[in-house]
Amino acid sequence: MLETSARLLRLLSLLQSRRGWTGPELADRLGVTARTIRNDVDRLRRLGYAVDATPGPAGGYRLGTGAVVPPLLLDDDEAVAVAIGLRTAAGGSVAGIEETSVRALIKLEQLLPAPLRRRLQALETSIVTPPSAEPGIDPGVLTVIAAACRDHERVRFDYLRHDGTDSRRDVEPHRMVHAGRRWYLVAWDTDRQDWRTFRIDRIDLPRNHAGPRFTPRTLADAEVARRVASGVGTATWRYRARITAHAPAEVLAARLPPALTVHPVDEHTCRVDVGSDSPLLLAVHLGMLDVDFEIEDADRHPELVGQLRRLSDRFVRAVGPAPPGRTT
Repeated sequence: MLETSARLLRLLSLLQSRRGWTGPELADRLGVTARTIRNDVDRLRRLGYAVDATPGPAGGYRLGTGAVVPPLLLDDDEAVAVAIGLRTAAGGSVAGIEETSVRALIKLEQLLPAPLRRRLQALETSIVTPPSAEPGIDPGVLTVIAAACRDHERVRFDYLRHDGTDSRRDVEPHRMVHAGRRWYLVAWDTDRQDWRTFRIDRIDLPRNHAGPRFTPRTLADAEVARRVASGVGTATWRYRARITAHAPAEVLAARLPPALTVHPVDEHTCRVDVGSDSPLLLAVHLGMLDVDFEIEDADRHPELVGQLRRLSDRFVRAVGPAPPGRTT
């Protein structure tokens, strides 16, 4: 009986988590048969929960409107996790929810037994969230984009590029990523026919932002995270260049940040786009790769070429000319 009750709570939680589920999906998530799911749905109905069922191949189950939310059942670790999440939200990466998060945290504490309440209050009084200069995200934008990701609906929006210019984008949203204090959208750009990463605080949704539905493309969560990490690591570069390195791709990749993609040319040569905040830093980083390389279209990068020449001359002066008969 205890196992059945726990399964009913898990089933109810799944039905609340999204719009609809098929019977096989629920059976797979709960590790039971489809017949058990039907029986459990009947039990929920007898308990007063409105669960709608649609027959047929495209049918399934969904929680009806007006369904009563079950009582809050959290163990100690879950309660602490929720409290930390609310306390972090109160720090404000999403604009306008700070006060709401604090109110929810107060309500949570009132529902908990005294020993656990003291643990949470200790966290509350010990955590300090520094102020952030980053812009807060409009929660309305987050919810619109999240719904578009879930329902596979294209979205049109105005986007402020890193260089300060405006652009109009039409995308198939895939996933949102929260990294640090920023939110990002990974989406398929229909004009550029490629995956792109957008900072959500730079997205301006017009009134008629909704587009047609689309068939979702496959992109693993690990690849989503890698693309965001790559974009975060390279978006602020002021100076960029492409080099051809005389080393196997795997050798160079081991000496570069994971966010950079190395493209093999052959077994002994590869290409990579590099960058930094200044030509001097970029020249130093290139020297630290410890491989021979050429700058592609070097005439387009006079500042970087000048820094490399100055460093070369400085190193030669530091050690003096090579002894007769030695070339290295």
